[in-house]
Amino acid sequence: MTAVVIQSPQKTNVSTIFLSELFLLNIPQPNLICFRLTPRVDTEIGNKLSWRFSQKFPDIIVIFAEGKFWVLAKPDQQMPSLDELRKALTEIQEELKKDIGDRYYSIQWVSQPQISADILSQLAIRILKVRRPFSYQSITFNNNVEVRREARFWSETIEIQNIPLPAIAITVRSPFVFKGNLAEFYENHPYRQNPRDLLIGLKVRDIEKGSSATIVDIEGTIEEREEELLKYKPASTSETAIREAPREQPVVVVQFGKDKKRYIYAMAALIPCITEETTERFDINFGDLKKETKIPYQDRQIILASYKQEAEPALKIYGFELSKKCLNSSKSSNGAELFLPLNFQLEDTQLLFGKDKSGQNFIGRRGDILKGLIRGGVYRRHPRYENQSMPIRITVLKVGDFQVRGSFIGELRQRLERYHFETLKIEPDQIKIVSISGLSNAEVRVQVEKNIDELVIIPSEIVLVFLPQTDRYADNNDDGSLYSFIYSRLLRRGIASQVIYEDTLNNPSNYGNILNQVIIGMLAKLGNLPYVLAEPLEIADYFIGLDVSRIAKKKTNGSRNACASVRLYDKRGEFIRYRIEDAFTEGEIIDKQTLEKFLPSTELSQKTVLIYRDGHFCGDEIKNLRERAKVIGSKFILVECVKSQIPRLYNFQQSVVKAPSKGLALRLSPYEVILVTTEVKSEKMGLPQPLRLRVIPDADQEQQVSIESLIEATLKLTLLHHGALKEPRLPVPLYGSDKIAYRRLQGIAPGTVDGDRQFWL
Repeated sequence: MTAVVIQSPQKTNVSTIFLSELFLLNIPQPNLICFRLTPRVDTEIGNKLSWRFSQKFPDIIVIFAEGKFWVLAKPDQQMPSLDELRKALTEIQEELKKDIGDRYYSIQWVSQPQISADILSQLAIRILKVRRPFSYQSITFNNNVEVRREARFWSETIEIQNIPLPAIAITVRSPFVFKGNLAEFYENHPYRQNPRDLLIGLKVRDIEKGSSATIVDIEGTIEEREEELLKYKPASTSETAIREAPREQPVVVVQFGKDKKRYIYAMAALIPCITEETTERFDINFGDLKKETKIPYQDRQIILASYKQEAEPALKIYGFELSKKCLNSSKSSNGAELFLPLNFQLEDTQLLFGKDKSGQNFIGRRGDILKGLIRGGVYRRHPRYENQSMPIRITVLKVGDFQVRGSFIGELRQRLERYHFETLKIEPDQIKIVSISGLSNAEVRVQVEKNIDELVIIPSEIVLVFLPQTDRYADNNDDGSLYSFIYSRLLRRGIASQVIYEDTLNNPSNYGNILNQVIIGMLAKLGNLPYVLAEPLEIADYFIGLDVSRIAKKKTNGSRNACASVRLYDKRGEFIRYRIEDAFTEGEIIDKQTLEKFLPSTELSQKTVLIYRDGHFCGDEIKNLRERAKVIGSKFILVECVKSQIPRLYNFQQSVVKAPSKGLALRLSPYEVILVTTEVKSEKMGLPQPLRLRVIPDADQEQQVSIESLIEATLKLTLLHHGALKEPRLPVPLYGSDKIAYRRLQGIAPGTVDGDRQFWL
């Protein structure tokens, strides 16, 4: 059956200008030299060496890129001589002996180095990191916690008229930090007698450099490690703090980002940071704290303008010129053609539902999903429910001492009937209530497990679970959340569950909205497919989402477990199946054998397959995927989908800054785009975080995929999320990947490694 898609053009006010947080750079005559080391060094060692070189020579900026060291000085500044560089290298080698061993290097000049736009932008960023010109605003919360408005910046490259140009991105971030150092937090905390429970997993910031890290262990005390701590040459305040710290104070071990190396720190050299998982340690409500991160759009622009003013003089010292205005879509802007507003209404996208009374599949707008389900029912019923008279068996588990009105269960059953699914009446013995008053966490779990065992005696397809609001943020406690506890025990038995938290039930008049959000997810978890695209996507025959996630083994140094997952969809966005594999590889790499299991030739041979990678492709993944495509005679379109370090976009209309239109895109190159996939209704909801999509060029393919077709496919694949009416930020092949892996690494997964039910919704 072929459906005709009628799309109405999106009404965009012609006076709307699109803004970005990107600024172009120019440096007419850089005072620059370049050298390499023999033997060659990898990126990790090169970055360490370049930072040390910058410290050895005041006002000299050194970075490591493309296997070489790039040295930038002020326009009138004399460069270090070869002898001075050799002397500095000798000192650095001694200082980094733990990292590089006894290997010694020699310096070789690079004559007439070809400096790229990317290297220039990296040099500009290093200047800002070294000189640290940005101020910050502080908003006091309570319990010695404050919200900071800080500048965040990174390098970018933008291709305009086929010429790559250097640029930097500057945005605002609002971290939550403790007003004081880690030592003060620890010494005054009521639970300091359990330092491991209090400190491990806590996010912290290096006071001297501002770098963020995570506490992963505790090793000894100040008295035992003082000499070693002082060898790191801390800032004078930190050195004083080390000498004056209580002798029995624990020494913490931290890791920075994905760096595998572990560093010991005295507590006085670190500032505690607050995350959603650690708010309980600071005795604050994360929801209330989160509200402080929402910045009115006009205020954001004022803050960003001040950051630009602070950055300009620091960059000018080295000859860099920053564009007067951010990259925007005004006619006078260099690069206005890079902004790509959506030329159709996404809400008008046609979806395919089940068959209506005429026996034809009902076609309806994305904006009318509930109407489509009423008229046609779900697009594909699970084999168990192909006979519409086959009822769904529901049981209920309530944990907590709050009230759930009986009318809610009745309305839920009525709504399922409207979508053409019968349900069995829920008898009293199919409803279990667990009171938690006066019980410890362990006792509550015993009672929950006992009631689950009693519930499953009478088989049911789905358990409706009501949980107290306090459990919503309990997943990172030692005991874990009740949600995970219940979910895992049901999932292993092949029973779906739908969790509803206490706060959503407080207003009975809102029951209709709650049901709108949960019913579709319940049907999908039972193996039904509510709807697909009426018109197939043209860019590929199949769509795949690849992801690998890792989690540190508790109380074990350095060892990490990994889990890789994949999901397969056809060109209508019809979900076919998932597969989960435990991986035992280094870093975030999906190994060759796992990739082969994920990409079966039976279905994918001679097909065009678009593969979304959650994050960046790592190691030999691209090489292995290209080999797999060649072997099975297929064409793979490889797309990185990056979720962090992305500049925001804005609409500017009648002198007012507004949230960006959903679907607005900024093309950075023929292979890379920033895409807004979400919509906000109010400034109180914050500002949409775009995605960064990057197509990996394939020299063997005559015709490369267009960015415009990738944008359309990605946006339409966000419409097929069956867990709620609101579209997610990610296309469905990737949505929930991190949740799948995280649960798997907790030991929570279906009984089989593959299946056709969307259990992660």
